[in-house]
Amino acid sequence: MQTRQSGGRTSRRAHKVLVSDKMQKHYVYYRTEPPGRNFHPEFKPELTPAQMLRMGIFGGKYMTDCRREFPKSWFTRAKLSPERKNPMLNFFQTDASQPLCEWRRKGWIHPDDPRGWFQWYCRYYMGRRMPDEDLRQIKRWKAIRRHIGQIKAHCREGDLCCRPAQRQALLHWAYDSRKL
Repeated sequence: MQTRQSGGRTSRRAHKVLVSDKMQKHYVYYRTEPPGRNFHPEFKPELTPAQMLRMGIFGGKYMTDCRREFPKSWFTRAKLSPERKNPMLNFFQTDASQPLCEWRRKGWIHPDDPRGWFQWYCRYYMGRRMPDEDLRQIKRWKAIRRHIGQIKAHCREGDLCCRPAQRQALLHWAYDSRKL
């Protein structure tokens, strides 16, 4: 990110990103924060997008056509399936996703992020900020914590075979249930 002097202070210049993939054509956004920094104080994900992709999320289908938008390092050891979703690529080897049509039906999809929460998180991580949408997505992220309580109540500590679908769902939201 470039900086410039402005009245004796250093300010960041936004980095323009142009997206053209299967789900978005000629979409433009700006990264105004450094990658991985300056998150909302209530948003404390336990995993980065790169860690999530390496572990295995969304059956490997999520990020197969939009790699140019994000750092190459995210995809070095990512578990991806270009043809179709493969739940065996998921860390907990179970399908914990609802179809995109269901996300749309429930109103969970913002037009700027047609792939859903994880796309929002990747762009937020890279520095894009959209105050109203950021607050909405952070609220949704916080609501997923209910699954942590269920795992703690029903599973022995460290038993990764207990409630694998809930654990995979938590992983999709950047929570690391391996610590539970």
